[in-house]
Amino acid sequence: MSDELTGKTVAFLVAPEGIEQVELTEPWKAVEQAGGTPKLVSTDSGEVQGFNHLDKADTFPVDATVSDVSPSDYDALVLPGGVANPDYLRTVDEAVAFAKGFFDAGKPVAAICHAPWTLVEAGVLSGRTITSWPSLQTDIRNAGGTWVDEEVVECTSGPNTLVSSRNPDDLPAFCERVVAVVAKG
Repeated sequence: MSDELTGKTVAFLVAPEGIEQVELTEPWKAVEQAGGTPKLVSTDSGEVQGFNHLDKADTFPVDATVSDVSPSDYDALVLPGGVANPDYLRTVDEAVAFAKGFFDAGKPVAAICHAPWTLVEAGVLSGRTITSWPSLQTDIRNAGGTWVDEEVVECTSGPNTLVSSRNPDDLPAFCERVVAVVAKG
């Protein structure tokens, strides 16, 4: 176990259901293994439902709701994917404002797969280079971002560092980069 994230708390923002489970659990483990403290933030209290693609998987306890926390409570934000997860989050004003708050505060944000939909809604992708699941590329371009097809992208051309990856196959590189970026601050 490494200690590069000791003293760092990382928010994982998710909807009540539709989270691609591996895109939550793998970065979560990476943060823990690096000595950090991951916290599950959702729009509702209780538990959230993970999915393996379209099949229900495990449930996870929510640590806090977006109405009860602020980006100032965390050192970084991770946005897992799953199609339904970010599609729901982008319809909840408090969730969108929470994600945008990390950009406003200059704190690292990491998004994988469909998760950038929340960032499109937050209006924070103008001038940024990002990757995602390919079906989001038009949305990202329409939001002023530059979409690229790469395993992991670290964009520093804005108020914060933005890490992104395309899909679960990219998780090893994504997790490694998330830990490195959060460790830098």
